[in-house]
Amino acid sequence: MPFLDIKTATSHIVLRTQNLNIGYRDKTEETLIASAIDLELYEGELTAIIGINGVGKSTLLRSLSGVQEMLAGEVYINQNKLKDISPGELAQSISVVLTEQPVSRNLTVFELIALGRQPYTNWIGTLTQEDRQQINYALQLVGIEDLQHKKCYELSDGQLQKVLIGRALAQDTPLVVLDEPTTHLDIYHQAYVLKLLKNLTVKTKKSILFSTHEINLALQLCDKIILMEKGRVTIGTPTELVEKNMFAEMFPDDLIIFDRETRSFRINIENGES
Repeated sequence: MPFLDIKTATSHIVLRTQNLNIGYRDKTEETLIASAIDLELYEGELTAIIGINGVGKSTLLRSLSGVQEMLAGEVYINQNKLKDISPGELAQSISVVLTEQPVSRNLTVFELIALGRQPYTNWIGTLTQEDRQQINYALQLVGIEDLQHKKCYELSDGQLQKVLIGRALAQDTPLVVLDEPTTHLDIYHQAYVLKLLKNLTVKTKKSILFSTHEINLALQLCDKIILMEKGRVTIGTPTELVEKNMFAEMFPDDLIIFDRETRSFRINIENGES
């Protein structure tokens, strides 16, 4: 009898793909990055996309969130085809945090987080009591109530990242997507941000998907891992992927090897070459 994941069996599917092909298309040709991708993201789960540089992590992330056009197949958000969802409906379904800096760092923290309410406000952006409640709740969730009146240019990289996560939370979508949220952060703040994301999935029941190079941290904190290799995408729990030895050939073993016992990558100090 197959193992039944109780959490998965009782959770709602927020995003699903069917035979998805991703890549780039211009007037004359297509460049295929990965094909036949079938995956499911559930509410209350933290999922990381990992892989070597240039394998297509950002391409997959942008295709799943509708920022970039897919080549073939389907993406479903709450059982609705992504291509049939209007921009307004999409903004109430997915919030996206990209690696680019905010348009204006002259905004206060409160003002930047308030931008997350744009899908719900009127054309002049008037905030209702409900909007302000959502903004204050987002400030509380990421622990920056004391920073709300500061200008964004006054913040450290770690503080600014929490503000951007807060903006996504204020948008109040079932799916939050982040492209390399730990870029420019030291190891402590990398761990802090990813632990924060994990805690947010528990508190809010949102599905959070992010791309990252911090593989060791992702293996410790994530419910699911999407492993991208050249032309292939595999999804599973960290334990499932470790047991299938999926990380053994991720990097050349002359320098880095995967230790299944500690479930982490380490330097191959036994190799005599320098």
